[in-house]
Amino acid sequence: MSDWEQAGRGVAVWLAAAVGFCTAADDFYTPEQDRLKHASEAGAGREGVVNVLLIGDSIMGGYFKAVQAELKGEANVVRHPGNAGDTRNGLEHLDAWLGDTKWDVIHFNWGLHDLCHRHPESKEYGKRDKVRGAISVPLDEYEKNLDVLVSRLEKTGAKLIFATTTVVPKGEAGRRVGDEIAYNAAAVRMMERHTIPVNDLHALSASFQPDLFSKPGDVHYAPQGSGRLGKQVADVIRRHGLGIVRE
Repeated sequence: MSDWEQAGRGVAVWLAAAVGFCTAADDFYTPEQDRLKHASEAGAGREGVVNVLLIGDSIMGGYFKAVQAELKGEANVVRHPGNAGDTRNGLEHLDAWLGDTKWDVIHFNWGLHDLCHRHPESKEYGKRDKVRGAISVPLDEYEKNLDVLVSRLEKTGAKLIFATTTVVPKGEAGRRVGDEIAYNAAAVRMMERHTIPVNDLHALSASFQPDLFSKPGDVHYAPQGSGRLGKQVADVIRRHGLGIVRE
């Protein structure tokens, strides 16, 4: 049995099975404006143009439109349907997201949902609770899952680009400040092993002023913040995926 098949056997066992809570919709919360605004943009790429696939959670949902606008006329930028959630969810659904399209560039991230703590009695969306809750995907499993996911992505022949997980702000209900740094370090080690360039969205988001976030203690961004993220994503795709360097 391949590593991919072995990993796939366990993907249906989500943290909810251990602690008895959370539907998929709760686990992978996506703000309503992102869910409604971008749902129609998911789908297969077009033949005859450079096809770019974005894989990620609601942070990607926020910057997706900005990437499309930045790369208009240069690439056909699409995203998978829904929220990529954590790496366990990625293992379960990646094949469906990839479909039969010949992808030229795949820009991807997992992390924020992996490091989230949840508790069945929490009143926060997604049952987030960093005090009483259990972590969704422990760091060592996250790294192993990423290895399997990257190996699958490599089979597409696309140029791969990993985006580091954006900053966890103070006051976030289910995530501990600094956990994203440890998860990013593990991810970067994995990308170095696979020789995959890294788009450091964490460094960019860590430089943001409070008004670029949707609200205090929230990992999501105001339109201006998402736009800044999207511009950097587009620039990195140009440089590493399209071979275009702009001064």
